[in-house]
Amino acid sequence: MTASSRTGTLDLSPNAVTVLERRYLVKDDHGKPVEQPEDLFWRVARTIAEPERRYGASDKAVEGLAETFFELMATRVWMPNSPTLMNAGRPLGQLSACFVLPVEDALSNGQSGIYDTLRAMALVHQSGGGTGFSFSRLRPKNDVVRSTMGVASGPVSFMKLYDASTDVVKQGGTRRGANMGILRVDHPDILEFIACKDDLTQVTNFNISVAVTDAFMRALEEGAAYELIHPRSGAAVGRLDAREVFRKIVHGAWKTGEPGVYFIDRANHYNPVPHLGSYEATNPCGEQPLLPYDVCNRGSINLGLFAKDGDVDWDRLRTAVHLCTHFLDNVIDANKYPLTEIDDLAKRIRRIGLGVMGWADLLVRLGLPYNSDEGVALGRRMMEFVDEEAKAASGRLAEQRGVFPEWERSIWGPDATCARGPKGERVRPMRRLRNCNLTTVAPTGTISIIAGCS
Repeated sequence: MTASSRTGTLDLSPNAVTVLERRYLVKDDHGKPVEQPEDLFWRVARTIAEPERRYGASDKAVEGLAETFFELMATRVWMPNSPTLMNAGRPLGQLSACFVLPVEDALSNGQSGIYDTLRAMALVHQSGGGTGFSFSRLRPKNDVVRSTMGVASGPVSFMKLYDASTDVVKQGGTRRGANMGILRVDHPDILEFIACKDDLTQVTNFNISVAVTDAFMRALEEGAAYELIHPRSGAAVGRLDAREVFRKIVHGAWKTGEPGVYFIDRANHYNPVPHLGSYEATNPCGEQPLLPYDVCNRGSINLGLFAKDGDVDWDRLRTAVHLCTHFLDNVIDANKYPLTEIDDLAKRIRRIGLGVMGWADLLVRLGLPYNSDEGVALGRRMMEFVDEEAKAASGRLAEQRGVFPEWERSIWGPDATCARGPKGERVRPMRRLRNCNLTTVAPTGTISIIAGCS
């Protein structure tokens, strides 16, 4: 029986079909699609259901779950991120959208030096992923390089090198590569970084953000100067007026939309696995803080389809959240990662990013203005619900498959000093989870077009 005869005709808009044909459907050597949208959804569904076998599922159970995953996509309730739609069941097999790669202060050290990471970036882009980098470890411009007695060219120059490389590698052969470049506000080259996109022809494949520290925010509040720190020595090498730096950030954001700000100390407060490292950077659109060599696969539930009799169909939404959490956890096992370091960390912490789209559609169907108190209250209730149900689903998966391997020392584990306050009390309850992190509200460009929602 064919997919179309089992499910009827897919309810896809002409725009959705156009996007699928241009970017997602498998094509022949002449660029002509050789699969239909139904085929794509079955290709994805069967690939993501396949990891069930390693947890003891029968052939019948695997096929049943594949049918369930197919229905989620075919009815536009759920769409995984673009690399999953593009690559599942195909030779590339890389299913994640978001990566962060480390950049060490060395041209090459065999792993994470500037040119080592440049190569890794190209591999990630080729596989369909986007990359984030912190350039904060690089010595400042004009610093003496003792090995050559030359001078350093600084973080901005190397960011431009990465930008030029991105120009020539399309993501998965279908879209231009995307990057996030981050520099700490206490790096000596911060003013050059803030202004590096004043010329709109420069660094066009990067979003940029300033990593803002708590110390900077205190200086800003007090109207004081703050210290610049040399990244190699850790020594203070100068001071800048915090309000003047902030004015430059605001002016740049007004002029070109860049830079953004990334509250790095606040982000690390929520790091679920601080024993493995600190958040330095985010993915290209900024919604996902990640560790070095960290990765996140994402997908979004179409909330507009959950309006019922003037309210949210909470029971149906709960079912969808649990299924989609299961889907994303399976993606980790089905994924073919571009680097062994990424593969290792992904399976140790099992980070997923369950998100939502179609929020404005839901509000329209409920008759609630977007900027009303009722709309804001529903938004708060909605994300509490999605977050809690995702954790419940992850807890159920943990019972069946085990907690993520780094759980013991994570913020969710029994011995986590990182989960304790100043008096030794737990600030987060111990919770057995399959995934260190569960929710991410990502921008949904083409997948919202496929789903036909806002």
